[in-house]
Amino acid sequence: MGVIQRNAIESWTKLEPRPEIILLGNDEGTMELARGLGLRHLPNVARSDHGTPLLGNLFRQAEAAATWPYMCYVNADIILLSDFLRAAKIVQRKFSKSLLVSKRINLDIAEKLNFGTRWEEAIKLRASATGKDEHYTGIDVFVFPKGMYPQIPDFAIGRLWFDHWLIKAVREQNLPVVDASLVAPVLHQNHDYGHVAGGKEQVWRGEEAERNFQLYGGVEHAYTLLDVTHEVTFDGSIRRVRFRKPLFKIRQFAWEIFVRRTGTFRKVLGLRKEFRRTADNRSS
Repeated sequence: MGVIQRNAIESWTKLEPRPEIILLGNDEGTMELARGLGLRHLPNVARSDHGTPLLGNLFRQAEAAATWPYMCYVNADIILLSDFLRAAKIVQRKFSKSLLVSKRINLDIAEKLNFGTRWEEAIKLRASATGKDEHYTGIDVFVFPKGMYPQIPDFAIGRLWFDHWLIKAVREQNLPVVDASLVAPVLHQNHDYGHVAGGKEQVWRGEEAERNFQLYGGVEHAYTLLDVTHEVTFDGSIRRVRFRKPLFKIRQFAWEIFVRRTGTFRKVLGLRKEFRRTADNRSS
């Protein structure tokens, strides 16, 4: 985790212009990394009964400390590229009050990255060759103006559902939620859950995950990347997104009916055709 987090945070320092970076929490190595990279560090974050940092306190501290009017919350295993910063600027010019999100591409990275002159080109090639798109429910980065979230429930960070709530809260204000996935996906470094007591089971189905679910609203995946209102296009414009969720559900239904459920039949049919071809070849 130490290597992964250093890769992520160092990638943020390579953005131009360099953003103001604030690390929150007192996890092992955080203070040393902040000092080494010249970053601000806020160690004292409110925690749950399980010792997990709470989203509301984290956001309030960050907004109070930040110099600039726009904020970006990003998980510390996410590599950001210059494309993402360009997309954020496009959205801010169009919508002064909005939320920017993007999909993530999952990568296996175990080594410390070399941030040389062409590091972005190298990591993009790696992502293209071996990366895998995350499910539309996985969201790890949020750009928004200060004041977008005046009241935030006590979500436990690193557990499910708080990311979906961040979209929900903006949609309920009738403000744009813009997807940068086409032009600026972010890169997620795969890892296990050894840093969490109870491991993956605790993250996905533990008591804090259940509490987050109730705070979110108790409806699975009601606000995800399928629920954005706009998207950034390849030509740098922003277009309205219409019918993404119903179209996705139609495609999902068609796959279930015509592909998955007919798999056995198609396999048998394929074997019969192969048998006939073999028999025809022998007879000829």
